[in-house]
Amino acid sequence: MYIPMKFVLSTLLILVLAGITYGYYLKEAGDFNGEILIGVCVLVVAFIIMPLFIFHRYKEKDLSNFHIDNFTKRKKDEEQDDSNSNSVSE
Repeated sequence: MYIPMKFVLSTLLILVLAGITYGYYLKEAGDFNGEILIGVCVLVVAFIIMPLFIFHRYKEKDLSNFHIDNFTKRKKDEEQDDSNSNSVSE
């Protein structure tokens, strides 16, 4: 059975938001476990939901354009073009 990643991410996000809300409710009631629940939910967002989201969004993209080598090549090419255009106009 195939479950779409969009559904998994949405469900996890709703559960985490509900957990954070319940954590604040417990915290206001004076229970120390509310702070623990809030902390665990924040960790789930940072270490589970965000990497899954990034993987889902960039799964089929060509990431070779984002390498630092390509950036430095383009920057050098632009600098050479600028210097060539300046020498021609002078």
